[in-house]
Amino acid sequence: MAELKRLSESRDLTRIERIGAHSHIRELGLDSSLEACDASEGMVGLGGRTRSAVVSLFPSPPLLLNLPSSRKRGTSKRRRKGQVVTMAELKRLSESRDLTRIERIGAHSHIRGLGLDSSLEARDASEGMVGQLPARRAAGLILQLIRQGKIAGRAVLLAGQPGTGKTALAMGIAKSLGAETPFASVAASELFSLDLSKTEALTQAFRRAIGVRIKEEAEIIEGEVVEISIDRPVAAGGSGVPSGAAPAGKTGRLTLKTTDMETVYELGGKMIEALGKEKVQSGDVIALDKASGKVTKLGRSIGRSRDYDAVGAHTKFVKCPEGELQKRKEVVHCVTLHEIDVINSRTQGFLALFTGDTGEIRAEVREQIDTKVAEWREEGKAEIVPGVLFIDEVHMLDIECFSFLNRALENDMAPILVIATNRGITTIRGTNYRSPHGIPSDFLDRLLIITTQPYTEAEIRKILDIRCEEEDVEMSADAKVLLTKIGTETSLRYAIHLITSAALACQKRKGKVVEMEDISRVYSLFLDVKRSTQYLMEYQSQYMFSEVPGEADGDDAMQS
Repeated sequence: MAELKRLSESRDLTRIERIGAHSHIRELGLDSSLEACDASEGMVGLGGRTRSAVVSLFPSPPLLLNLPSSRKRGTSKRRRKGQVVTMAELKRLSESRDLTRIERIGAHSHIRGLGLDSSLEARDASEGMVGQLPARRAAGLILQLIRQGKIAGRAVLLAGQPGTGKTALAMGIAKSLGAETPFASVAASELFSLDLSKTEALTQAFRRAIGVRIKEEAEIIEGEVVEISIDRPVAAGGSGVPSGAAPAGKTGRLTLKTTDMETVYELGGKMIEALGKEKVQSGDVIALDKASGKVTKLGRSIGRSRDYDAVGAHTKFVKCPEGELQKRKEVVHCVTLHEIDVINSRTQGFLALFTGDTGEIRAEVREQIDTKVAEWREEGKAEIVPGVLFIDEVHMLDIECFSFLNRALENDMAPILVIATNRGITTIRGTNYRSPHGIPSDFLDRLLIITTQPYTEAEIRKILDIRCEEEDVEMSADAKVLLTKIGTETSLRYAIHLITSAALACQKRKGKVVEMEDISRVYSLFLDVKRSTQYLMEYQSQYMFSEVPGEADGDDAMQS
């Protein structure tokens, strides 16, 4: 602490300021309405539009999030060579996924599923999906194939122009599958930016998309809480189960009952702490895991439903358990093959799952794990759940990656491969040959191809309505008509980007509903691709390394 204090004090030295090229710049030079002044705070010119656009992009400071620590105890023991992960570690891994997830509004956060009915017919607008009816019907058939889980090594190609919903289709498949089926997503360019080899990165992606559902029998004590009594130290006060940590030496008694019997259990400090965290009280129906001491609150007893005049919406009433208090119950844990690989590959393997530093995993480790999983399958302790591997921008893969995929899809435990591209006939990376979508013909022959079509004006309007609701932006009907026209003439992505920008412009003028003037303002501040290209061609001679047709020959003549 003394060294840290001395380091902090050493920063309070007088700083020497020097006159630099931009030392006169103080801020952007805008007034309260975000209008740029001619000369203010060191800024001159640059156009009011440019400076106002910069502020519109950054309305407030970034939000700092305090994420929970992912460090787990009990992972520092050295793992012997050839020792495969135990059931206890897999159980702890399965439980560690129950962390609170932070949800942000993203490009596809409004997607809830594929929007299909029971007969796999696509609705016009459902679960965030709009249009693309043939593609969604085809994706629904692929979804059924994945859910059956008996056919592996199939590959699907989503091909279409930019902005036609290829990634949205893949996200719809992922949301429809649910949390039980593994879904791994990777961009093709990631394979060339990692410290791993291309084949190792693809292998890890494949094994992230293969789940293992492990079954084990656990001894469960399940019953209705009749009474909880805690023997408190003299210094402690209050009544009921404490919500914090239990002091050393604290003991208590728990009375549980079923319809057939009633038993009193002695409680230790850890069990009192677990009951306090779950806020267990008399009348709750709970389940206790004898091996781990985990407490699960199943709900309130239906016999206590008349004890309260009002209950919360989350309150669940259940029947009092029947039969014996102590039962043997089958518990299912879901992990992926990649997670088992990482845990067995190094001493601190469990922590590597959170840091992402998995490194190269030896083939011998994977062979041992595959052998162990095969033994569990034969004994009925586990089953394989083939998931989905989604590779976006697949045209960025080279010929070596496509050769690897050809072989990997023939494996018995291969997942369903879904790839997407927006390229036409282009060169296969790593060769001089041209092919449709930049994919070799032998790999194309393995694919089921789903094509997407450009959205109509009515479909663009529905998508913009959904995005306004997702981003919590209230917009007038005239503004939506104008935004739809902009999306038709430019692109859907550009129109979606203008929603939040127009909401910020509306907020600056103290408005509550986005009007046409807000759309027009942000349309003039931010250029789309066509207007940017036109501007570039108009001022091309003023840019670096630009060649205006007709001038290049004259320059060559001057150099010669």
